[in-house]
Amino acid sequence: MSILKKISAKLEGMAPADRQIGQFIVDNPDQMLRLSSAALAAETGRSQSSVVKFSQKLGYAGYQELKLAVSEAKAQEWQAPAGMIHGTIEVEDGYLTILQKLLGSKLQAMQQTIAVNNELDIDKALKALYEARRIHLAGVGASSLVARDFSYKLMKLGRNVLHDSDSHVQMANASTLGADDLLFALSYSGTSIETLRIAELASQRNATVIAVTGLQDNPLGHVADIRLYTVGDEDRVRSSAITARDAQLMLTDLLFILLVQRQPDANDYVHNSEAAVSVLKAKQLS
Repeated sequence: MSILKKISAKLEGMAPADRQIGQFIVDNPDQMLRLSSAALAAETGRSQSSVVKFSQKLGYAGYQELKLAVSEAKAQEWQAPAGMIHGTIEVEDGYLTILQKLLGSKLQAMQQTIAVNNELDIDKALKALYEARRIHLAGVGASSLVARDFSYKLMKLGRNVLHDSDSHVQMANASTLGADDLLFALSYSGTSIETLRIAELASQRNATVIAVTGLQDNPLGHVADIRLYTVGDEDRVRSSAITARDAQLMLTDLLFILLVQRQPDANDYVHNSEAAVSVLKAKQLS
């Protein structure tokens, strides 16, 4: 039974406060996914603690986990293209089945990642990125690859960006940060020891810390000033951090596009970057 059907079935037996919150979610699931716990409380005329307790009564650790469940329920209503399958890839699966499952998993991870991040938190992260004197990106493993991709995009906008795949260099860079600087830390688990130590050092240096993690409670999220979330299937199958990486890329690409919109001279920087690279391409062809 999906969470929306579960809430609907329990409405009659709920206390008045819970019933009001539950009815709003059942009637407006798409709107609920865009609201923080405080915003949902305001919409229903209840307290933020009532929203959190409502989530916990349904068996979730907190409001973010409830949002994920609602997102999954909405995703099940979405009609996938004919032949597309979402599920764990099995050893005996054929080429076409693997292709369909992989595509389905990627699409669902990206869709749910956007759904669990409310616009207010995205805007806070965007404002912090826009105003930062320097931006240091941290991550290990697959998260380091996403950090590198994001760093290249930010450099195209003329931003002062620090990134290195070596965690020792990342730690040294973090030691130079100050109150006007920002650390953008990526870790799906939120427990990567290198990234956590870098974030702790950046926080001690009074830099703003943005953490991109999974929804579960984790140490990196506790250090962060701003927390964004990614959703992936890594708990079900982790031959490689495929869907978590796609979810991170979806989020960083969204931030980049929004930053391009906000920065007045962004198009000039992008054009100059493309022009510079085109000269190299022309030489290769000649």
